[in-house]
Amino acid sequence: MKTTLAIAITTIALFPAAAVHADPPADAKATYKDVEKTLGFVPAFMHEFPEGEVAAVWNELKTVQMNPSTALPMKTKELIGLAVAAQIPCRYCTYFHTQVAKLGGASDEDEKEAIAMAGLTRHWSAVANGMQIDFSEFKQEVARIGAYLQHPTPKGDPAPVTDAASAYRDIERTLGTVPTFMRRFPEEGIASAWRLTKSVQLSPTTALPGKTKELIGLAVAAQIPCQYCIYFHTEAAKLYGASDAEIREAVAMAALTRHWSAVLNGSMSDEAQFRKDVDQIVANVKRGKR
Repeated sequence: MKTTLAIAITTIALFPAAAVHADPPADAKATYKDVEKTLGFVPAFMHEFPEGEVAAVWNELKTVQMNPSTALPMKTKELIGLAVAAQIPCRYCTYFHTQVAKLGGASDEDEKEAIAMAGLTRHWSAVANGMQIDFSEFKQEVARIGAYLQHPTPKGDPAPVTDAASAYRDIERTLGTVPTFMRRFPEEGIASAWRLTKSVQLSPTTALPGKTKELIGLAVAAQIPCQYCIYFHTEAAKLYGASDAEIREAVAMAALTRHWSAVLNGSMSDEAQFRKDVDQIVANVKRGKR
């Protein structure tokens, strides 16, 4: 004799129309009303989510990404979203976070650096994973680097990085050691790879502060996923003063971006309509700020 649950499952499988409500559930209706109240209209992309899920999706968006009272400011959260979107890659999310980051005060240079950090994180993730670096050894090296950076004692004067030998000297001068994943990088390319890393991630004169860059690196690493980069960027972010709340929010923004990217791409949402809706959201927010 079939159980009640088995009968219910069979009924849904054989007669799906009987198991699906013709009208949106009450929480979906209330959600669409709140979306319209908040954004000025209900964007088409909100209908890509199942109606039974849309209330939770919207609430998560409002309490994390759109919440002005979280540990991270709007600009930082949107730059994190942009960096994650850029390397998925997701055209929908890249456009959305680019436009909304500007609303939060991000400059063109801020956005370029966020994308550059995404690229660098993927670059070194490929190296560490592809060369199968021992993780316990990696963590020990990161700890030594962290200790050195708190009390650096560079030897010798700075010198141009032109080849492998000069790159190794400058890496040791900067980090206190040449980590294994850099030592294993082809000698022919380590000078360029190091200059690239130093000019963006390690530079104190970039538009973005060190903490923001490391939180971006962490968010990108979290959803690759790359255990090496997660550990490195978490520890580096802490060195720059990142709190546990800021670290959690960076990871959450990575999760939200991947979630929305999966739904929008999987639904093959109309990109032209999506961009039109995003532009309308931005215009409505700007009008509300006046």
